[in-house]
Amino acid sequence: MITVVLTTDIKEYPLLTRGKIRDVYDMDDKLLIIATDRISAFDWVLPSAIPGKGAILNSMSLFWFSFIKDIVPNHVLVSDFNDYPQNLKPYRDQLLGRSMIVRRAKRIDIECVARGYLVGSGYKDYSDLVKSAGNSKTVNLYGYELPTDLKVADKLPEPIFTPATKEESGHDQNISYLKMSKFVGDDVASQLRDITLAIYSKAANYALEKGVIIADTKFEFGFIDNRICIIDEILSPDSSRFWPIDSYAPGISPPSFDKQFIRDWLEKSGWDKNSPPPELPADVIAKTLEKYKLAHKILVGTDIN
Repeated sequence: MITVVLTTDIKEYPLLTRGKIRDVYDMDDKLLIIATDRISAFDWVLPSAIPGKGAILNSMSLFWFSFIKDIVPNHVLVSDFNDYPQNLKPYRDQLLGRSMIVRRAKRIDIECVARGYLVGSGYKDYSDLVKSAGNSKTVNLYGYELPTDLKVADKLPEPIFTPATKEESGHDQNISYLKMSKFVGDDVASQLRDITLAIYSKAANYALEKGVIIADTKFEFGFIDNRICIIDEILSPDSSRFWPIDSYAPGISPPSFDKQFIRDWLEKSGWDKNSPPPELPADVIAKTLEKYKLAHKILVGTDIN
């Protein structure tokens, strides 16, 4: 039977942060990161859990960390519960399969977004530019020249890097590469851009072989021993848009293996996005879990209970 974990309580270590999905505990030079079954949408944490979702996110992140280790190191130290310190053994139900002990990094406060397809906030920003473009045949989106005739979900001429602010609350804000460079420095900015696009390219090509389009995704990085490392999570249904290639068509928002299903339900529910969100119906929870499990099976290659 799946243990549903909405919040954790690890008394041996101080709680450092409780994010939208992850609870992080301070282990001095290390961190204990636990992926809960919480789910967020429109900058709100929903009151309903997706049973086992945290284990799926954790497993997928570990898979991808290993897959792209030739591009950039990651922060993972221990991911097998059997190898955890003895004082964590009583918390098996909260930790097994959904946690990792990682090296502490000095986080770079930038969301590094890679977009291969025009959707989400990227499409909204593009549409706003097109409306004011007049007779111009191109617009400049985040420093990239794009034709003005692209449709929602169109494949971009090449993947683009679109940094965003890392907000503690509310929605991350897209910023220009120039603004990012002023914030982190030219050298770090160019490294983050190149690493982000290299990861996206390798992962997207792999996913295509499995019948999945990675439309866009976001990464977080930090410094460990003065070296850029990838941290947090990577290429999960929470941080990426996964589309089945057999139902993809430009001009429509494709079906997906991510939380778009929940976003769509919330849009139709009458919720105003300014007050506490409603409970999710049982069928929406079940369908969302089914999509997350399918994404894991296709991309990681194994079932997860």
